[in-house]
Amino acid sequence: MHQKPDGDAMGSSLGLYHFLVQLGHKVTVISPTNWANFLNWMPGCKNVVEYDSAKEKAQAILNETDVLFCLDFNVLHRTKHMEAPLQTLNCIKVLIDHHEQPQVAAFQYGISDTSKSSTCEMVYDFIVESGYSSKINTDVAECIYTGLMTDTGSFRFPSTTASVHRIVAHLKEIGLQHSKVHEAIYDSSLENRLRLIGYALLNKMEVYYEYNTCLMSISKQELLRFDIRTGDTEGLVNYLLSIQGIRFGALVIDRDEERKWSFRSKGDFDVNTFARKHFEGGGHFNAAGGRSSDSLENTLKKFKQVIKEYKEQLQ
Repeated sequence: MHQKPDGDAMGSSLGLYHFLVQLGHKVTVISPTNWANFLNWMPGCKNVVEYDSAKEKAQAILNETDVLFCLDFNVLHRTKHMEAPLQTLNCIKVLIDHHEQPQVAAFQYGISDTSKSSTCEMVYDFIVESGYSSKINTDVAECIYTGLMTDTGSFRFPSTTASVHRIVAHLKEIGLQHSKVHEAIYDSSLENRLRLIGYALLNKMEVYYEYNTCLMSISKQELLRFDIRTGDTEGLVNYLLSIQGIRFGALVIDRDEERKWSFRSKGDFDVNTFARKHFEGGGHFNAAGGRSSDSLENTLKKFKQVIKEYKEQLQ
């Protein structure tokens, strides 16, 4: 899965894991980095190997791998420090992903299907279309539902197709308790996360109505002040689009080694293209990410400058 995995990355990886072990395969899930605490409840999560903190163990597993499934990323650099080791592996690499412009040469098999709501939807299709729908037990169901729910914004994004609802219906029929998953993901925050959200909405939100755009930035000092951990800023960018008339929301967070951008949009404004052109990123049409090696001050200046180019598109 990609670095700093979200619900879809962890859900698709663990969902596939629980399926493959039922077929008798020896399977290991590897995450390039740590992940949010709100994912720890997921069945099998305790067995996930974190590459950054256990390089020797993870590399030994990779060296013995016959088939490597690459889930919820389509370019190797999204695995951070695993990129170089993955490039040298001679095993079969299978892509299952839904982001635009895949690094086709890096994979022998698979697909990046942008019409899909999530990688979890694709894992479900993979299981069912290979004739093994009977192997979807409650562990598989909880993992798949996690990605479906999180990547569709609790089923409110345009990517929520009729097939997504049919999948959920099937998972419910086999025993999925959807409330359990929702509470584990969205109702398990520590106090400091809510205080950060309140602080950021009050003090760090800049609204540019002439561009129908809202911008928010979180500095390294603010992350430390509120004791923010991996995953605590998840979903913060979505608040920006809740303002009437705002079509483009942008959040930048000051990390140690880089500034991380999250972009969201409504309607026909393509944040994937915006992120690729200006901030070394990409993703989906209405949801994308980016990065910058500039200081927080300079990357904010760049954003405020380039947004002027899109005034007509955003009005």
